[in-house]
Amino acid sequence: MLKNSSFLEMLVWNFAIIGFWHLVCFIACQKLPESTFDPARSRYLPKSWERGGRWYRDTLKINLWKDKLPQHIGKGDFSKRHLKDDSIEYLDRFILETCRGEWMHLKSSICALITLVINPLLVGLVAALFITVANFPFAAVQRYNRFRLQALQRRRRRAVRPAGLEQKRVTA
Repeated sequence: MLKNSSFLEMLVWNFAIIGFWHLVCFIACQKLPESTFDPARSRYLPKSWERGGRWYRDTLKINLWKDKLPQHIGKGDFSKRHLKDDSIEYLDRFILETCRGEWMHLKSSICALITLVINPLLVGLVAALFITVANFPFAAVQRYNRFRLQALQRRRRRAVRPAGLEQKRVTA
């Protein structure tokens, strides 16, 4: 499609396509039912190689850079910057929002394939690399945080059971 275009035309079209794709993913992320982001779905479950999040900490050194990434305030003004509560309901919501964020960034990354197809090889590779670098760190942070939150959630559930204070899980 853009193979015979000037550099400026390719640049403008790539920015427009990438922006449009990300906007569509963002709107879909806001409009899809919460069941799409159920942490029990296989796409959100831990993989064995992630070792409960330790792979992100040990290999990617995620603790050194994750707090430097910008944050989007989630649906319903839900902020994932800091834990504001440790109730089971709040942790359920936080975990669901990490699934929503991961979904958003992974679906946004699909645009890298589009840029590879419509551009000359070098331009497509640069655009695809840009899209990947701009999305995968955010998806990794969502997964890493979810594993940590799920561990906290398990501890909270164990703590409230003996006291008879177990709260019902809010299902999406």
